[in-house]
Amino acid sequence: MASFIETAFNFDTQHPSLGIIALEGARTLAEKVDKYLVDWFNSEAIKQNKPYRKKTFLIDCVCPRFTSGDGKALIKDSVRGMDIYLMCDVGNYSCTYNMYGVEVPMSPDDHFADLKRVISAISGKAANLSVVMPLLYGGRQHKRTARESLDCAMMLKELESMGVTEVITFDAHDPRVQNATPLIGFDNFMPSYQLMKALLRKFPDLKLNKDHFMVVSPDEGAMNRNIYYASVLGLDLGMFYKRRDYATIINGRNPIIAHEYIGSAVMGMDVFIADDIIATGESLLSIASRLKEARANRIFLGATFGLFTDGIKKFRDAYDAGLIDGVISTNLTYNSKDLKDEPWYIAAEMSKFVAYIISACNQNMSVSKLLDPHDKINELIDKHSQL
Repeated sequence: MASFIETAFNFDTQHPSLGIIALEGARTLAEKVDKYLVDWFNSEAIKQNKPYRKKTFLIDCVCPRFTSGDGKALIKDSVRGMDIYLMCDVGNYSCTYNMYGVEVPMSPDDHFADLKRVISAISGKAANLSVVMPLLYGGRQHKRTARESLDCAMMLKELESMGVTEVITFDAHDPRVQNATPLIGFDNFMPSYQLMKALLRKFPDLKLNKDHFMVVSPDEGAMNRNIYYASVLGLDLGMFYKRRDYATIINGRNPIIAHEYIGSAVMGMDVFIADDIIATGESLLSIASRLKEARANRIFLGATFGLFTDGIKKFRDAYDAGLIDGVISTNLTYNSKDLKDEPWYIAAEMSKFVAYIISACNQNMSVSKLLDPHDKINELIDKHSQL
């Protein structure tokens, strides 16, 4: 990736001027991304002996609410002819608004509604519209198994009809949902390098070889990402599959009866388990318990999005009981302060990676090296092995 980094940030006037509109839930991440872009832009301007400097790429925008709960979007700067990137975190439950005197947390539906309001406020004046939505709205409702809605596909169709030309997301639950809108761009990035880097930084004593470390998939759906880790790192791979009670439905899902393991022995091994989302965490903690019963050594859970929808107490208890040694997740969606203060939680910083993506897309450069980070992972492992 070195050659890409050396040439990717040559901002010039051939390309539409860049603008970032951060919806409320994504402002913290957007500010970090903006800092990288401003630094790169100004550094390149100095190199090319150009007089202009940039203070920010962020465009001032607000989505106020009436006390009835209705909302609107107001863009305070011009966006005419610009390459606009709208950053939206549909998982940020810390955002609230007042409705009939009650403070209401914003749901994914609220965040998506605000995104559409902002697109409406742009009124077709931008040259290009790209949506950076790390946690894909409706991503877990991506296929129909009964008389069910197809929320994610409908979301993509709506964005397409509103003039969005590119959707940038991370670790989509099922990236095949892009087939709903084949005529717009859909880039699905994986944070594999960043997760592994965060893990090795926290646990520098890890030995990434077949005698000491292995990868375990928590279910069939997560096999691809775990196969990737095992292949790039040259490790053995195990898998759990879920036995469900298909005669019963609880909270819209068939409950899991048991997890069955397939693979080589985990005795004495450090184990890495990767998934896209940690919601309640019950499945992952159940798997960790099974692996400890099989006398696994340290267990590390990795997920792109740590939602912790039932709170963090059960993870704290699992850590105190020795079931898990660390949980790695990204800052692509909201992480509470309590979570970040936990000794078992490891945050993988993604703002620089997002800045790379926006910079490359703005200049119509290839993002193939960003889509497949195996060279960077190999470089990371080589450095780690020399410690």
